[in-house]
Amino acid sequence: MEELRIDKWLWAARFYKTRTLAQDAVEAGQVKVAGERVKPSRAVRPGDILQIRAGEQDWEILVRALSTQRGPAVFARTLYDETPQGLKRRLEAIELRRQNTDPAANLKGRPTKQDRRNIEKWLP
Repeated sequence: MEELRIDKWLWAARFYKTRTLAQDAVEAGQVKVAGERVKPSRAVRPGDILQIRAGEQDWEILVRALSTQRGPAVFARTLYDETPQGLKRRLEAIELRRQNTDPAANLKGRPTKQDRRNIEKWLP
């Protein structure tokens, strides 16, 4: 096999849970080949460099192998290599997210009656 549709490859490499999600991401421009937007039917070959936005993570990878079957994560990891600069940027972004937590993450739902009364004391 010399080439494979990019949406099938993204699914087999476990970047997206379903092929439909992979297809939607490619159509939305979240996947680029050599810096250019592509269509889901674009053929990917070993040696291609992909930029992928999956969730909150940005990946820059080099395609090493092709597969039409979705296997375990250990097998999927053998389909690509992450570029050194892509790995560095991804780890920096992870560390930045870890340091800058969302303030709403500390909230525990609705205020209790006592909390509401305390809030109302401070409001005009």
